[in-house]
Amino acid sequence: MVQIHPTALVDKTVELGEGVTVGPFSIIQGRVRIGHDTRIGSHVVIKDFTTIGNKCEIFQFAVIGEVPQDLKFQGEETQLIIGDGNIIREFATMHRGTAGGGGATRIGHGNLFMAYTHVAHDCQVGNGVIMSNAATLGGHIILEDYVILGGLSAIHQFCHVGCHAFVGGCSAVHRDVPPYAMAVGNRAKLVGLNLVGLKRHGFIDSALQPLKRAYELLFLSELNQKEAITRIKNELPPTPEVGHLLTFLETSERGLLPADVREHRLNRG
Repeated sequence: MVQIHPTALVDKTVELGEGVTVGPFSIIQGRVRIGHDTRIGSHVVIKDFTTIGNKCEIFQFAVIGEVPQDLKFQGEETQLIIGDGNIIREFATMHRGTAGGGGATRIGHGNLFMAYTHVAHDCQVGNGVIMSNAATLGGHIILEDYVILGGLSAIHQFCHVGCHAFVGGCSAVHRDVPPYAMAVGNRAKLVGLNLVGLKRHGFIDSALQPLKRAYELLFLSELNQKEAITRIKNELPPTPEVGHLLTFLETSERGLLPADVREHRLNRG
């Protein structure tokens, strides 16, 4: 059964799956679809053109699907699409896309958005991502799978953060963060591989050793990026991880964060 608290306001245009609960004083407006067994807490606002998947949990005072904070937005019918199993904590905000950014903000499955996090217009968030308290995404950002953003960190618009990357708390990221890396600071710098996170996700030495060597060539040698990429292609086994890293490097539009060589040497492990 769907359970809607008597004080909640839910438009007739809203589609609710089986087992959805809507808490006190929440407002759901317009063409909204919510999947089965999703729980909406109290005082949540969900706006037009929002789709939410199954078994999500949205806590009190979150605002989901509001119009973008973009002066170019002219009221076009853009979307926010949220996958299954996401946890969205108190006061988190997620905005619809813009016509100029592809028309949709998309969020994958199994992510945790802690209190006061913000996902701006046209962001593309993968699966298994953790955004800690007050972490903020500018517009048009890509977060690949299993990224972790520390509390109070901020990512500049149009940046791309690769899979399994870790961004430390209070960091200001102004360029791309390659996959499997750690970045910290204001302005953020690369400080090595996210070895703890990779091992927790089951990466074994046969995957880690080529990545370590690739990062040495890229950030601890005297080679420029083009020379390092050539060496990686010629010298390292073509593992999926190395292949993904190379693709990321060759398609980066903003360029990579600079490396802090001293911290790299301390953290390469």
